[in-house]
Amino acid sequence: MNNFIDYILAPYKTYSTLNIVLEIIATLFGIISVYFTYKRNIWVYPTTVISTFIFIYLFFSWGLYGETIINFYYTVMAIYGWILWQKNLEEDHIHVDVFWANKKEYFLASILFIASFLFILSIYYFRPVIQNGFDWSYINQCKFHYSPIDFIDATVTATFLIGMWMMARRKIENWIFWIVGDIIMIPLMIYKGAVITSSQYAVLLVLSVIGLIDWIKVYKSTRQEII
Repeated sequence: MNNFIDYILAPYKTYSTLNIVLEIIATLFGIISVYFTYKRNIWVYPTTVISTFIFIYLFFSWGLYGETIINFYYTVMAIYGWILWQKNLEEDHIHVDVFWANKKEYFLASILFIASFLFILSIYYFRPVIQNGFDWSYINQCKFHYSPIDFIDATVTATFLIGMWMMARRKIENWIFWIVGDIIMIPLMIYKGAVITSSQYAVLLVLSVIGLIDWIKVYKSTRQEII
């Protein structure tokens, strides 16, 4: 047990104090943002922007380029979702109504998933260029050689992308994508030596399950009111 604890904490011995503080802040705001999502509270978006903006820097420093890109996407989608939710607020000016996705949205989600997966793999193709400060003299070293981590990162990135897209559109299924992504990210972050971030995804997993149950209840209650 002690050996396992030493293993997951070892990377922090080489981390700068700034990086550790940033990881803690990003993790806390990430958890807060999911809590606000579960509450259907528009404050989900400013808290998301803070968390994802910090994680852009952290994931890039860890060599997870897919997660770097997805957090940039989160930041952009947070602004997009903020605008959409602002237009659909209930009378209390804080909460929004929710719905199930339709066939057209499932089709679009499938296209987005495939496109995102292939795009992230294309990013990893240029790994030598990126790792050397975007020096294009390393272009000859680029090749189609992917590690299992690359495929995992591309998969979870595409999964989270769909989750964020559906969340912005107030679709209940967004929680399912967050749950799947969180399950993958917990061991991935431990493997990358980011135990603080891994603990965030463990908490987010629990909140996502709660959020899914709550949004389904909200949907059912609103449908009964209409009837």
